[in-house]
Amino acid sequence: MDAPHPLRTATGMIAAGTTLLSLIPLALNRVEVAATLFGFIPGRIGQTAWAAGAMPVVLTPLSSTLIHGSFLHLAGNLIMLLWCGLAVERVLGWRAVLILYGVGAYVAAGAQYVVEPHGLNPVIGASGAISALIGAFALSYGQQKAIVKSRTLNRWINVAWLLAAWIVIQLGFGYLMGAQGTLLATPAHIGGFVVGLALQRPLLMWHYRGA
Repeated sequence: MDAPHPLRTATGMIAAGTTLLSLIPLALNRVEVAATLFGFIPGRIGQTAWAAGAMPVVLTPLSSTLIHGSFLHLAGNLIMLLWCGLAVERVLGWRAVLILYGVGAYVAAGAQYVVEPHGLNPVIGASGAISALIGAFALSYGQQKAIVKSRTLNRWINVAWLLAAWIVIQLGFGYLMGAQGTLLATPAHIGGFVVGLALQRPLLMWHYRGA
């Protein structure tokens, strides 16, 4: 059977929606305004008032995934989303991709809040949610290079390398754009990645429960 067209997959639909909605503030040069209204701001939690028209704070872990600081930031995230998301979808199914992406977005925001509960810099971009897909990808497809004798330890070493590389890429985006903390949400990346590691096996068993 031929593989489905990417746009007919959950990953493809997430990528298409993210692209469309991210391009609007980028094209209008209104990223800072969009980040204030739709980005995840840890310091907003518990506050009853914010800027007029702002997304309810409980929804900002999701709405923040639709805002990117530059075309480069958007392109980099889309590449990782499509690469890892489509691969994970082939193994775990489309429902698992939606679960990983949504739960990853919220856990990533929660991790950032724990580290910086009063922070006012908006956390934007889909990298936290994508990190969950990368974590599931790492367990599903990770190559176990013979670094040490233990196969289990080799697997986790390679998983750690993938996480480290992803964080470095995101830090690089932040540095190139002079984001001054907006995109340097390392706790969010780690939180999302851990979600992918934790949910990969349960979602795999759920997907093949009737096989």
